[in-house]
Amino acid sequence: MLTLVTGTTGKVGQRFVPRLMAQARPGERVRVVVRDAARAERFAELGAEVVTADLRDEDALGKAVAGVDAVVNIAAAFRGVPDEEAWAVNRDAAVALGHAALASGVRRFVQVSTGLVYGTGRGRPLTEEDEIRPGGEMWGAYPESKAAAERELLALEGGMEVRIGRLPFVYGDGDPHLADVLRWAANWASTQRLHMGHHADVAQGLLRLLYAPAVNGPVHNIADDAPVTAVDLHQLNDVELPAGMDSRTDPDPWLGIMSTQKIRRDLGFRPLYPSVWTARDAGAL
Repeated sequence: MLTLVTGTTGKVGQRFVPRLMAQARPGERVRVVVRDAARAERFAELGAEVVTADLRDEDALGKAVAGVDAVVNIAAAFRGVPDEEAWAVNRDAAVALGHAALASGVRRFVQVSTGLVYGTGRGRPLTEEDEIRPGGEMWGAYPESKAAAERELLALEGGMEVRIGRLPFVYGDGDPHLADVLRWAANWASTQRLHMGHHADVAQGLLRLLYAPAVNGPVHNIADDAPVTAVDLHQLNDVELPAGMDSRTDPDPWLGIMSTQKIRRDLGFRPLYPSVWTARDAGAL
């Protein structure tokens, strides 16, 4: 089995690939796609094949997927980039990669998405059966383009199996993301919550989607068991609480809070770090 992984120099990809390779059995190979070969030296040292290509270059996609059995598409453009770049990477490149994979005979395509695609809350944990409702303070080009990519990739089902993992706010393994979140959390109500997932558990969830012989529907939420509050986030970063935080009101208390019942029941997912506090106590931040 040859697995192609994109987005390998990003926060999720650079931590996922070593875990994927550590679980590889004899005869299983990993190929990574990078724009700068020098940034993939650590993967090459682990035994990965390295392909230098830009996913926005459709002529290079055929080379990347040649002979591949499965794809894990982690490549993404997050908040802070121009909207046109978010759409180019998150939708256009993902869909082009999906079509190239289908044409090359790839059997399974795992698309890494985000829980933000759900949009507004529902007054309860979000489930994979919930439709997308655009809106909410976290809505923008990133979740909108990811949602569009999901729709177009799922349209390829039949010729190729498509599986989608919707991620929460990802942290751990030295990722500065946990400190970065204060840019938003400083303006939240004290009770406003954020659903989290450690990189080790994101990898676990994606590996289960990659290897499971069958799934009950293509979409699975991946997250921990205990969303944290804005107060928690400041305490985790050893930062004083902003003045007035206690007087603010959370406009959507269930925004981004996902149910993980499906992936737990169907694929046996159990977070190694059920909460960010568990990860802190284990020295895994």
